[in-house]
Amino acid sequence: MFSVLKFGGSSVASATRMSGVLDIVEKEALKAKVVLVSSAISGCTDALLSGTEAAFAQMEERHREIARRLFTGLQRQRVQEKLDAIFASLRSAPKQEQVTFGEILSTTLLAEKLSEEGYCTAWLDSRELVVLDNEPETFHRIKKAIEAVAADIYIAPGFICRDAEGHITTLGRGGSDYSAALYAAAIQARSLQIWTDVPGIMTANPRQVGAARTVPRMSYASALDMASHGAKVLYAPTVAPAMAAGIDIEIRNTFAPDGKYTVISAEKDSGRWIGVTAQAGKIRLVGTPQPVAAKPQAAAEAQAQARKALQEVGIAALAISPDGASLDIQVRETVLDQALQALHRAFFQELPLREVNLFIAGNGAVGKALTEMIKGSSCTVQERTGKQLRIMGLANSRCYGIDPGGNPALNREGDFVDAVLQQAPKGSLFIDVTGSENLYKRYRELLEAGIGIVSSNRRSFAVPYPDYAAMLSAARENGSMLRYETTVGAALPMLESIARGTNSCDEILSIEAVVSCTLNQILGEYRPGGESFASLVKKAQLAGLTEPDPRLDLGGRDALRKLLILAREAGVQLEEADVEVTPVVPKELFEGTVEAFYAGLEAYEPELARQARAAESQGFRRRFVASLEKTQKGYKAGIGIRNVPPVHPAYHLRGTENAIIVRSAFHPYPLVIQGPGEGPREAASSILNDILR
Repeated sequence: MFSVLKFGGSSVASATRMSGVLDIVEKEALKAKVVLVSSAISGCTDALLSGTEAAFAQMEERHREIARRLFTGLQRQRVQEKLDAIFASLRSAPKQEQVTFGEILSTTLLAEKLSEEGYCTAWLDSRELVVLDNEPETFHRIKKAIEAVAADIYIAPGFICRDAEGHITTLGRGGSDYSAALYAAAIQARSLQIWTDVPGIMTANPRQVGAARTVPRMSYASALDMASHGAKVLYAPTVAPAMAAGIDIEIRNTFAPDGKYTVISAEKDSGRWIGVTAQAGKIRLVGTPQPVAAKPQAAAEAQAQARKALQEVGIAALAISPDGASLDIQVRETVLDQALQALHRAFFQELPLREVNLFIAGNGAVGKALTEMIKGSSCTVQERTGKQLRIMGLANSRCYGIDPGGNPALNREGDFVDAVLQQAPKGSLFIDVTGSENLYKRYRELLEAGIGIVSSNRRSFAVPYPDYAAMLSAARENGSMLRYETTVGAALPMLESIARGTNSCDEILSIEAVVSCTLNQILGEYRPGGESFASLVKKAQLAGLTEPDPRLDLGGRDALRKLLILAREAGVQLEEADVEVTPVVPKELFEGTVEAFYAGLEAYEPELARQARAAESQGFRRRFVASLEKTQKGYKAGIGIRNVPPVHPAYHLRGTENAIIVRSAFHPYPLVIQGPGEGPREAASSILNDILR
């Protein structure tokens, strides 16, 4: 008996992903002989269609890189020579045939790797076996070719074929699924498995409806209905050959091989409704056949339910009409996604009215605390806010995972933001809890795609003012959330307090901010004659309170970023060059290695002790203060050590506490906000507040 396994372009896009495919194929080969049908690696078909030498060169390098990672020694050399020959044929082929080479390349790599691992393999040339629009002849050729060669695993390119006149051509976009169905029907396979990047056929497109769930089983007729009306996970012509041969089709997820999947078979559907799709401005509620006597009543009830679901979210249906067991619904294109979500909620969900899909970048201490907090407080959040938080995506610095079901595993390589842009439903939230200096460059793309942002990454907002303003503008123009309260003061509402005053026409006269948790703790602990300043800095570094290079803290870099954000929230277009920064220690100590810095800091100890004694003798305490003050010539900004008297709010700060003192034109007394400025759970709690606001 045979199993036919087809893999899409995203499943074979890299050496790592091809290795995952091989694991799946080898596991199946323990049960039956396997026919492996593959698409071209993702992006290859579009590159070949462009016909440009630059695109060809890029694809050539991608395939060579895969070969370099999959093979070693003489085997690598042999495979590279095969790739040389294929690309030479590609460049000399007629333009209309060049698009067919992507599948030849991917299957060549897969076949060579399986052979290297000891399997008896045979590569089948679909150009000679699959005849366009002639299934009987195709079945005859495939069966004959497989009978002619004894192998454990047969590898065949999808998508490509010949027409009746013998010209090389293709089966069209999505044709690799159809290729696999033809191979399965020709050899009466026991199963046809379509491996893709989603967990089966879902009740809706998860990019449009975050609460979409996998349909475990469905009939051929329902699968064909969904595929014909916009469900892109299955190419509609695939169903017919499998249905005629009575072969089950399994839609599986390459990235979660043991996870949920869909089986399409001759069995009757178990429920009244299968899913909801959208195509060309029309929404289709796919249903299953009902007894004749129940049809008129069931159709009327369904139309009334659909109309009510849309009315509840302020949408008027332009038309609702039954089509067999299904229902066609027309709405304005501008509210299509909202209508889809409302209909899915009414027919497939028992969930709160408002779902919030989260894609979290950063899995450090704050990211982990946030994830645990969201999972641990789901019932409370749902009860108090009417919102259900679903973590659909998660990423660290090396890999990411996306799961519409809300349980992402960190098992994919690639660009997390690209994946979010491709898969996140509109209205989702991207949570940046990284320390990246470059991630802000992708914020505009996310905001323009209708994806909101909640960020604790101060580096993203201490950028040049035009970049900062562009982010805010993109959020406003696209109606997307952009919140970053935790970039300054962690759990303290510093930015919100300043913004409220500024937005209500109050004028900020001055800001004093003690916002370096590290320096506040070190300065608070330092006593002349006790532990040296250098040893306290080293202790803070080992405790993870400083940056990896502690000179960034002592040089005021962290405080500078926070001051820029505070000033901009107050409506002041402050840039780095406008701020006078006086480091805690002389600038010459910052040159050279970290070890040399610590040695210089020990040598500077007498001067630090002298400064501390002088402040103490006057009853002052030393604080590292970032300040912004309005003058007749504009605003003056500075950062440095300041001796504060007992009457100053910062005098009584302890440990890693932060404080901000804001004086404004409308209020005779300053606004003082003081409290803990450090701690993963405190930061996570504040981020969660931003998410729920």
